Amino acid sequence: MEKASGPSSADSSSRAGTDLPAPRADEHTQLAHLTDANARAQAFASKARAENTKRAYRADWKQFVGWCEERGVRPLPALPKTVVLYVSAVADDYKLSTLERKLTAISQAHKTAGFDSPALTAKEPLHSVWAGIARTKSRAKDKVAPLMTDELRMIVDALPRTDENLFTTRALRDRALLLVGFAGALRRSELVGLQQDDVNVTADGLRLIVRKSKSDQEGKGLVKGIHYGKHPHTCPVRALRDWTRRASISEGPLFRGIDRHGNIRERALSGRSVALILKKAVKRAGLNPEAYSGHSLRAGFTTQAAREGVPERVIMKHTGHKSIRMVREYIREGQLFDENPTDALGL
Repeated sequence: MEKASGPSSADSSSRAGTDLPAPRADEHTQLAHLTDANARAQAFASKARAENTKRAYRADWKQFVGWCEERGVRPLPALPKTVVLYVSAVADDYKLSTLERKLTAISQAHKTAGFDSPALTAKEPLHSVWAGIARTKSRAKDKVAPLMTDELRMIVDALPRTDENLFTTRALRDRALLLVGFAGALRRSELVGLQQDDVNVTADGLRLIVRKSKSDQEGKGLVKGIHYGKHPHTCPVRALRDWTRRASISEGPLFRGIDRHGNIRERALSGRSVALILKKAVKRAGLNPEAYSGHSLRAGFTTQAAREGVPERVIMKHTGHKSIRMVREYIREGQLFDENPTDALGL
């Protein structure tokens, strides 16, 4: 006996419990067009991602070349030791994933030019250095604390002074470095990358241009405004002015090294130097230096601003954060004791 014509039992069960009619003939054509459009959209998205990756590689390679040129070493072909020293020098400024990308950019540039990758030929020394960087960053992630306003005041108060109760030259630099880094929510690399031409003191405060940032691969730059502080002692604008006047800086890097004789160097500080300066200042103030890193300045600004009720969009505009998820982590930290349920325990 022949089976009745019509939809199969599978078709019936798949439509069971729905009120949707079967697609009409013209709808099949529309769905086909949508499928084509979706494929094209995915292709465009893939090209965009690829272009972003290429742009990041170009920026990474440019940074490596600049680092090599400043030190008079050859970037192409680079010696394996050069790559090891470079990774060690910039390790404090970037996440592991970003450092991995930078090594990939160096390798790709060498392969394109027909050379062996120094990142591969340096396998053993680089492997050891990389393992140390990974462990250090893992510990730092667990321990790093945001540097808050009250703590920063303590640190500034504890900076060394002369017999006349004036800040020493080194203290003036460190005070400006810490206050501008905090108020500007600056990364270490952004802080040491500042040039005299990047800042302008106005009647409203400090106008600051961040020309290079790891979140700004296209190099558009970010302009920030920093108001005068309420207290002259901890005002970032006055602190920077005092330092540049004492150091007679009219051009070039803002924050520079100082030798043991008090001579101010021409070259900018490194990102690692920022962390060391901060830890030393923290220790002098009686705080635990192991709890803080160079990132504590930026983290502290974001946490403090959130604690004071500054809106997310305003914080993100100032910090240059691209991800609201990261900013909200700081906001949760800043609001930890707001409307806290332990208030109701009566302890």
